[in-house]
Amino acid sequence: MGSPRKGGNTDLLLDAFLRGVKDGGGEFEKVSISDLNISSCRECLVCEDIGDCVIPDDMHPVYSKLLKSDKIVIASPSFFYGFPAQLKALIDRCQALWARKHILDPVPSVSGSGEERYKRNIRTTDQKEAFVLLLGATGGKDLFDGQLKTIRYFLEPLDASLTGSLLFRKIEKQGDILRHPTALDEAYRAGRKF
Repeated sequence: MGSPRKGGNTDLLLDAFLRGVKDGGGEFEKVSISDLNISSCRECLVCEDIGDCVIPDDMHPVYSKLLKSDKIVIASPSFFYGFPAQLKALIDRCQALWARKHILDPVPSVSGSGEERYKRNIRTTDQKEAFVLLLGATGGKDLFDGQLKTIRYFLEPLDASLTGSLLFRKIEKQGDILRHPTALDEAYRAGRKF
């Protein structure tokens, strides 16, 4: 959950999606980025030499969660047509995973669990699915274009691809998502299917 506001529109939409996941027989762990201490990338480029980020913070358990997961769901508001700083910091810190895949491991794919690939610098052709829930205050037709492009690049080193999305415009004030005629039901159904 990329919103810094708990109980807000993004949180409520994600909870509806996750209820669907649970009712569909899935298990999940909800991670609220604002609860974590994740520093921004320092662009020190050490990850390109060792495949790990050297910043000692809460990002390290997140790497493991991202790699071990079968599927990934990202929920976020749009801040100036982009992500909130907390989520963008997490995305930027995945440069370490990109370095593992594209600089330190430019070899043919082999299988293994996400955690094994993380530890052994091995990647796989197995694609995990990702889904995105985005909300924005304006009605601009290109409101989510930048975020969707960023998400696709963020998912690539995780061997994940974006397979679905729900995008809601003109959702700004606290509780607006509750007044939307279909949003929570759409999110629930999408989660159940996912």
